[in-house]
Amino acid sequence: MNEFYYIIPFIIVAAGILVALITEMYFPFSKKALPWISMAVFVAAGFSALAMVNSTKVVFQSMMATGGNVNVFIFMFNIGAALVTLLSMDYLKKYGAYYGEYYILLLSSALGMMIMASAKDFIMIFMGLEIMSICFYALAGINRKKLKANEAALKYFLLGSFATGFLVYGMALIYGVLQTTSLEALFMNFGKFYTNIMFVAGLLFVLIGFSFKIAAFPFHMWAPDVYEGSATTVSAIMSTGGKAAAFSAIIVAFASVLTVVNTNVFAPYFAAIAIFSMLFGSIVGIAQNNIKRMLAYSSIAHAGYMTIGLAAGSSYGVAGIIYYLVAYTFMNIAAFGIISIVEGENDANLTINSYAGLANRHPFIAALMAVTMFALAGLPPFAGFFGKYYIFIAAVKANFTWLAIIGVFASAISVYFYLRIIVLMYFKSPETEIKIQKSNTAVLAVIIAVLIVIILGIFPNSVINLISYFSR
Repeated sequence: MNEFYYIIPFIIVAAGILVALITEMYFPFSKKALPWISMAVFVAAGFSALAMVNSTKVVFQSMMATGGNVNVFIFMFNIGAALVTLLSMDYLKKYGAYYGEYYILLLSSALGMMIMASAKDFIMIFMGLEIMSICFYALAGINRKKLKANEAALKYFLLGSFATGFLVYGMALIYGVLQTTSLEALFMNFGKFYTNIMFVAGLLFVLIGFSFKIAAFPFHMWAPDVYEGSATTVSAIMSTGGKAAAFSAIIVAFASVLTVVNTNVFAPYFAAIAIFSMLFGSIVGIAQNNIKRMLAYSSIAHAGYMTIGLAAGSSYGVAGIIYYLVAYTFMNIAAFGIISIVEGENDANLTINSYAGLANRHPFIAALMAVTMFALAGLPPFAGFFGKYYIFIAAVKANFTWLAIIGVFASAISVYFYLRIIVLMYFKSPETEIKIQKSNTAVLAVIIAVLIVIILGIFPNSVINLISYFSR
């Protein structure tokens, strides 16, 4: 019974799913109630996880871990999902997809992310991944009347299923060598089996599967079309929570084994993925005219920056990845949140040129967008700068200085398409007049996300020290 105390955040979200489901089925006021029920569940789960961050424990026959960085991830998933819920309240009406199951799927996807982050067994990783992925497939096509949404859902489903096949096959090969799916056994026996071809092939297949989920090159092909075709709020949770959950699973499965032997056998893989993702995302992002596609290529580049921390293969690199994920989650939610506010009916106002002259008409929203773009570009004193700083320092400490230099070069390229939006907002006149349907809840969500980004930038050491403490 004592074990249930340590999984209180999971119980809160699971109970919230049941309450939301019953409310949707039996009560006529569900349309108004479901968003606020979801908000209450996410906030309660997030802050309960933060309150229990020091309560580290392995529970349920070593299948799940709680406390420490697991709870940091749980806090990030739930607060991020709470902000997406605020964004969605008015946006879904404008998007034409005000369905009750939207919030139930959002709650269920958050539960899947939490299971992935807490997993101590490959079976738990797979279960959490599938819960999250199935919800995302449905959320991508939540508006079945839109052809682009149907296309996004189908592409995501087909390529996601393909990635799952890699994962399952890799897990089967690892099980064939270890005779167990326990990650603890993987850590203990890595030094013994890291020269076994079947074992290394299994781990490589697992990595390839997760590379799809984080949208790293060359497994990125689904991201631009899916982000563009999905509802903007869905793109926000997919590009943040989904990416963070996949990275948490990689960290859980691989971080402890990267330094078991003197040579990080996966360093070449991580380095190659990082280089191509950073350069490809930054260069191709320049050519994009649709702002959601631009953020999709930005997401590919950011996946590359974070992968540098895996190539470094150190506790400092892992701490840098987690800090970067927290910062990136709230930066991207703020960016997609502003897009959801500016976006008109029938996918209007989604081109980058739509933001021309925005500062004259809506100065506050333009200011929020400017801060978000500066943060994504990695300019000080915002959280994006310190995320890249910690990653690059980890690379230098691990004798990957050349990789850090490439990262700085790619970051300099990406500054162009972030600053282009700021130039348009403040220094260009609008081609056509754009009417924005104001949403107080959406603006509140963006303000909260931007404040978190600023606070993370002002107090980076306090956050990185907390994460580093649990990464040792």
